[in-house]
Amino acid sequence: MSMVSLTIDGKMVSVPEGKTILEAAQQTGIDIPTLCFHKRLPPIGSCNMCIVEIKGRPGPVTSCNTPVEEGLDVATQSDALHAQRVINLKKILLHHALDCPVCDRAGECDLQNIVYKFGITDVAFEPRAQKRDDAYATSLIRYWPERCILCRRCVTACQSIKGIGAIDIIGEGDEARLVPVAADKCKSCGECLSVCPTGALTENLSRRKGRPWMGKRVKTTCGYCGCGCQLELSALENRVIGVHTETDDGVNQGSLCVKGRFGYEFIGDENRLKTPLIKENGQFREASWEEALDYTAKRLSAIKDQFGPDSIAGLTSARCTNEENFLFQKFMRAVIGTNSVDHCARL
Repeated sequence: MSMVSLTIDGKMVSVPEGKTILEAAQQTGIDIPTLCFHKRLPPIGSCNMCIVEIKGRPGPVTSCNTPVEEGLDVATQSDALHAQRVINLKKILLHHALDCPVCDRAGECDLQNIVYKFGITDVAFEPRAQKRDDAYATSLIRYWPERCILCRRCVTACQSIKGIGAIDIIGEGDEARLVPVAADKCKSCGECLSVCPTGALTENLSRRKGRPWMGKRVKTTCGYCGCGCQLELSALENRVIGVHTETDDGVNQGSLCVKGRFGYEFIGDENRLKTPLIKENGQFREASWEEALDYTAKRLSAIKDQFGPDSIAGLTSARCTNEENFLFQKFMRAVIGTNSVDHCARL
């Protein structure tokens, strides 16, 4: 692999050919502010926050989509760069209400973090003359158009990660807006929501909300199918209120399907059975676990003795954990003695 050497803030850096200046800086531990950049997405270059100066070139360039070249001398910090970044950030905030106290994403919002970092407090919010509509929304995803900074992360994720292309940004200037261009293709997978740097796309499902720092996050494996996607359940008061992913974790690398990201409300549903039931004379009655297990063991043994193990089949559920499903199939094969066991990931 061909390597390229360049200087960033006085430090010599060697990176593989094809890398960008931003990637080279990150490799060296040099922080360049970004908003539209996401490591799982191809460079977008829409926010203009990652601008840097290159010696011998007339003006700043966006580092996220500028490839490294041999011998470049790059400066990531200067008074001029700071002033321009402040201007660029204020342009983004011109129509963006800083309504952080009521926004679902307060506390884990990239825009909120960068505004705090630059100490911006004097932006006069100007409501748009023509309000954007909230046409892009599903039963699981809510779109807050006035919080959208048109960074194109969601559009790029839908196109490049999922290969769907259900949404796009149309129009220019104040007329620009996010719209569904192929609504019938949308799978409500939440990929767009997961990469959104603001509160423009939020979950439209959980009735129990809490600030990010209030919930306890528990790492687990999605049980809906055999892929083994990694995720984190956010729990508040012993109830799951959301699902999060880490972009470097597991086979899914931060991606989930609609069931993995949004299929969690059943866990705390009030209609879930909490006590075993035994049917007698066509009616169910509550029973203790000891009675239910003894009854089940006796019936299974009697059926196996009379008709053989293959007269019994087992069906387990995608709403169980992988560990529970493993134990069930082990029970069917090792204890009952049959391979007639199945699992349906479609619930």
